[in-house]
Formats: sequence, C-alpha cells, structure tokens
Amino acid sequence: MSGAVAGGLVLLGSIGGTATGSAEDGHHGIKHYKKELSLSAKQFTEPELALIDSRNGKELQKIKASSLKTAEDAEKIAEEFEAKYDRPMIPAKLVGGSQLKPGQSRIVVNSEALTKELESVNAFQRSVEVPISEEVPNISAEAAADVDQAVLGRFTTTFNSSVAGRTTNIRLSANEINNIVLGPGDRFYFNLVVGERTAAKGYQKAKEIVNKEFVEGIGGGICQTSTTLYNAVEKAGLGIIELHHHSKTVGYVPKDRDATVSWGGKDFKFQNTKNHPVIIKAMVQGGSITVEIRAAAKHVPNH
Repeated sequence: MSGAVAGGLVLLGSIGGTATGSAEDGHHGIKHYKKELSLSAKQFTEPELALIDSRNGKELQKIKASSLKTAEDAEKIAEEFEAKYDRPMIPAKLVGGSQLKPGQSRIVVNSEALTKELESVNAFQRSVEVPISEEVPNISAEAAADVDQAVLGRFTTTFNSSVAGRTTNIRLSANEINNIVLGPGDRFYFNLVVGERTAAKGYQKAKEIVNKEFVEGIGGGICQTSTTLYNAVEKAGLGIIELHHHSKTVGYVPKDRDATVSWGGKDFKFQNTKNHPVIIKAMVQGGSITVEIRAAAKHVPNH
C-alpha cells in the first residue's frame, strides 16, 4: 500500500491491484483543500480593523489592516478622521429677549494619539479606539438670566451710513453676533457664527481689502464688525485665539487694532476665559457700531 498526504488528507493508492480509496474521492479532496487554503490566506492577509468612538463605544468605520504599512499611513488615516469628525463650537444665543437657543458642541479628534494607536496595531487586533472629546456649550437658561446687567468691555467705530452696501453688511453681521452667550470656556468663531456672506442672505457688494487693494466684494464691510468686536473683547479681558490684520491700514481704527476675516480663510476667534458667563451686545445706530461684552453685575468690579 502507498499513500500521499495533502494537508492532512490521505490519498491511498493501490499496490498489486488492491485499492482502498478511489481517484474521484482524492480529486474532490484536493479541490476542497485548495479552496480552504485560499480562503484562509485571504482572511489572513485582509483582516479589518473596527474604529470605535471612545465616547460611546460605537463603530465609526472599518479599515483594512493592510492599509497600515507605514507610519505615514497611520498619520494619513488619523488626519482623515480629524477632518471628518472635528467640528468647532457654535455658542448659544438669546432670542426673543429671554429664550436661550442651544448651540452646538465642540468635537475634537486627538489625531496624534490616534496615529500612535494605529502605529502599534498588532496582527491579532481587530479594533482601535478613536480618542474623541466633546465640549457642550457651558451655559444654561438660568445662568444667562442676568448676564447683560453690566459692561465688561465696550468699543465703537464709525462709518459713512450713506454707503448703502457697506451699511447693510455691517448691520447684518452685527445682528448675527448680537446676544451670543458664552459660558466659562466657551469659544467664539466669527466665520462660524456669522456664516457665509451671500447675496441670498441679503449681503451686498461693497469695498473690501484684498492683497493690499480695495476691491468690490459681497459682504464688504463686515471686517468693521469683527474689528469692533475684537477691541471690545480685548477690553473685557477675554482670551484671543486667532487674530489677523488687514494688508493695509483701515480708516476706522489705528494700525494693528483691526481684525480681518474672510469666509473659508482668516478668522477671528476668542474664548471666554472668565469663570462666569458673558454676552455679546452689538448695536448699529446711524453711522456707528458699538459692541459690548456684558456680564452679571456681581461679576463686574466697581459696578
């Protein structure tokens, strides 16, 4: 008797005319073995990693483990997650005099920590926790009830009210920031709060500074709103996060006292670094815009 071994399957032949296994049985056995071998190889080379939200344990998506060949691959995936899930805070706003309109929480993906997690994945690992933190606007209707009693910081700039487009744009943008309430630690991003400046929203063409030149653009003039806000914020002692100056001097504030903004580009950002809530009050009257940062009287010294 003679026998051949194929992955644990014994195929018996015959010697001297004695047969204990048919050729057909052996043929089917080899085909079955090859199919199993092919499936096993595929499963071994193409395992998937589930990326899990650290906040709630939910699966965000799956990636092929084979896509993590280098440190650069891990960094790229982490950056893609950051771009997909990161979002800035939209602060709360008082509407109708006393009703607090909730804002949107700030979500941050720790891309550096995620990169390290992905770099250290082992052959038997099937999931990775994505480090995500979330900050909800830190304000309640009760805390906002008396937030406009006293002034922490005030600033006024003037403009030519006969220039219709510019005046309209200042009024519209001032209305967007008016009555925004920031709890302790809450952040304010001018572009996010005011939104895109479009004709559909009522914004008009007016002169603005682009590359040291005055040009006509939809929303020209709103930098006067952001500038007036910046100076009031600084006087109130809040924390500046991002600030940019125009490429040439503007007429309504001294040099380097301006805050230029552009949709999809430069922004003015600050944070309420006080241990109590504050509110933004923006008022346009005639040819002037005034922005005040207010708080409850008990939080304002010498009020």
